[in-house]
Amino acid sequence: MSDMSTIALLGIAAASIALLLLLIIRFQVHAFVALMLVSLLVAMVTGIPVGDIIPTLIAGMGGTLGSVAILVALGAMLGRMIEVSGGASALANRFTQLLGPRRVPAALTASALVLSIPVFFDVGFIILIPIVYGFCKAAGVNPVKYGLPVGGIMLAVHVVVPPHPGIVGGAAVLGADVGWITLIGLMLCIPLAFLSQFVAGRLNRREFTMLPDTEAQLRSFGNSGEPDAGRKLPSVGAILALILIPLGLIMLGTTGATMLPKGDALRNLLSFTGAPLFALMVAIGLAFVLLVRPLSWSRTRTNEVMESALPAAATVILVTGAGGVFAKVLTVSGIGTALSRELADTGLPLILLAFVISLALRAAQGSATVAILTTCGLLAESIQSGGYSALQVAVLTVAIGFGGLGLSHVNDSGFWIVTRYLGLSVADGLRTWTVLTTVLGVAGFAMTWLLWSLIA
Repeated sequence: MSDMSTIALLGIAAASIALLLLLIIRFQVHAFVALMLVSLLVAMVTGIPVGDIIPTLIAGMGGTLGSVAILVALGAMLGRMIEVSGGASALANRFTQLLGPRRVPAALTASALVLSIPVFFDVGFIILIPIVYGFCKAAGVNPVKYGLPVGGIMLAVHVVVPPHPGIVGGAAVLGADVGWITLIGLMLCIPLAFLSQFVAGRLNRREFTMLPDTEAQLRSFGNSGEPDAGRKLPSVGAILALILIPLGLIMLGTTGATMLPKGDALRNLLSFTGAPLFALMVAIGLAFVLLVRPLSWSRTRTNEVMESALPAAATVILVTGAGGVFAKVLTVSGIGTALSRELADTGLPLILLAFVISLALRAAQGSATVAILTTCGLLAESIQSGGYSALQVAVLTVAIGFGGLGLSHVNDSGFWIVTRYLGLSVADGLRTWTVLTTVLGVAGFAMTWLLWSLIA
């Protein structure tokens, strides 16, 4: 951690984010290059030892890619196979006929709320994005129309509903009851789903220009090419199986981890089969049975389809990793700690302080999980010595979770996943995704504070 003053560290944080936005928006420097450059400058200016700078950058990249790269690659391959087979279009057309075009966005958002309970945000979003593309192409609309509210509610669930890591870790630090947190988190996320749909609809009143890569990808989406022309499309049941089976495996894994004791053989088995990496590999294997064989794809054709998913995935992976580098530098430099300590001296009510510190840490270093865990650590003594009931501690923990929801911007890997898949520029991502996550975070906290006032 740096020995610089708090004011200096906060000034550097503000200047680094401003420089990053200037490079990307004004000078159109590629996001990966801009993030790496600014990360290097911040590391140097904040006094991280020269010998530690490169290891810190590598640790930030490796720590992020370790959890993202394989999932993005496998998810992209699965999505491409569903897309090229015509399965996504068939599913989108079928549901559009059943629900009517006007009900599709709401149905997608509701499905995202349920599916995101056992599945991490980035995994769930990557799994659902081919379906979002399919619906959008069937309706002839920009992916942001349907994808924005889906991403919003999935992130809301991710920060306040167990078994997601931030809220579970925060509960452990504070000694909070996970059952109460689950009940409160789910109860508050239901109205947030409606709010996500409403706010996203307002934000989408203007038309956004898609990034060229996304536009080309959407234009070709569902075009199976000459080798598959005239063949029967996969069944809707087959496509649903490819989506729901990996989600079901993940759900069983998280349920086992919650309900079974440590060391239990069944828990260990479910944890293995429920790992997102294993679940996606199972889905890829099923795709060979449900898509490749019925369509009579050759090995060459199958490899071409799978490899065609990787160029777009590579961009998402690299930019996401660079976002992790920036977040790592901000953390190691001591900027996040300095900010939280400054806020702790303001004398705000405890529940408001919990939310504000978490929100500030989220804005400063990007990771919602880190923001939640750090805030819980800073306030643990105050909360545990305050004589609060189990329900009150759970409510305070949820307030901290909602602080980790807002202000998702350029130092958040999730920002890059959402904006790249939805074809948003950085400026448009700030106008939409950042605004949506902040509105949902503030609204979630407002409901939490109302609950606090009823039980205090």
